[in-house]
Amino acid sequence: MVITKTPYRVSFFGGGSDFPAWYLDHGGAVLSTTINKYCYISLRNLPRFFDHMHRFVYSEIESVKNIEEIKHPAIRGILSELNWRDGIEMHHDGDLPARSGLGASSSFSVGLLNALYALRGLRRSPEQLALEAINIEQNIIAESVGSQDQIAAAFGGFNKISFLRDGGFKVDPIILPKGRSQELLDHLMLFYSGESRYSAKIEASKIESIEKSTIHFNKIYDSVDRAISILERGTEDISNFGDLLEQMWQEKKLLSPLVTSDAIEYMHTKAIAAGAIGFKVLGAGGGGFCLVFASPENQPKIRNALGKFLEIPFAFERQGSSVTLYNPEQI
Repeated sequence: MVITKTPYRVSFFGGGSDFPAWYLDHGGAVLSTTINKYCYISLRNLPRFFDHMHRFVYSEIESVKNIEEIKHPAIRGILSELNWRDGIEMHHDGDLPARSGLGASSSFSVGLLNALYALRGLRRSPEQLALEAINIEQNIIAESVGSQDQIAAAFGGFNKISFLRDGGFKVDPIILPKGRSQELLDHLMLFYSGESRYSAKIEASKIESIEKSTIHFNKIYDSVDRAISILERGTEDISNFGDLLEQMWQEKKLLSPLVTSDAIEYMHTKAIAAGAIGFKVLGAGGGGFCLVFASPENQPKIRNALGKFLEIPFAFERQGSSVTLYNPEQI
């Protein structure tokens, strides 16, 4: 049996500039970190004495005789692309809900690819896993998704991810002054809005508006280097990071009316009134998790103001998708 553990991510700045429709013409960049919340995939070869060839357990259970019958688009796309022939059983477990803005679908794709290769006795580099997951999601199953989540899940860590006009990418780890990483973490709060959404529809609406939203995309793109500058200069007030987060949330809302909702606007209003400096919805928007930036002394008031929403404690994670083998002699 193979088990992969693949982190979810929090994207701070630059989201949207990782769409190929944007970065192939303009270049793009994001600032993101993986966190200590994970997608787990367990995988084993399935003995041949069952009526079905494959069994998949996620939010649904599928038992099928061939790949074409699989309903889950990522599983079907990955197995088809790898020309998979052996019977398998897969179980998926996640620390946090899907469709919530933390890159869960890409963590799933990267984790499943990693597990399938390990079951074959092969090891793929983070770059290979990221590129294959991007190809699966953007080309094979034709989802309207960007390119940051797959890279974050595969590499792990706190990084600037640059997207190049030639279609390539570059990952630059962010090295912060002593204590700065903890100072940033101490100013962050993560709340679940209670609303899940299909990000592809929201992202498609942003892609359609790229030509008339150039000024907003440019500001979002430029915010990445400004944010890194704030963090790397340990003498600069960390609250400037929160101010920038708030500014870019306002820019993000201008990309599509689907980015926000009544519930999100309620959370934003309550958080700011209670002393928050910055706020953003993670991922495509429209629901899922909201990130709040606030001084530690104001967090109890914010926690009280947002009391009906679930807060999720988290920490930064440095490792990307990893593999554990059980009974490797069977592989």
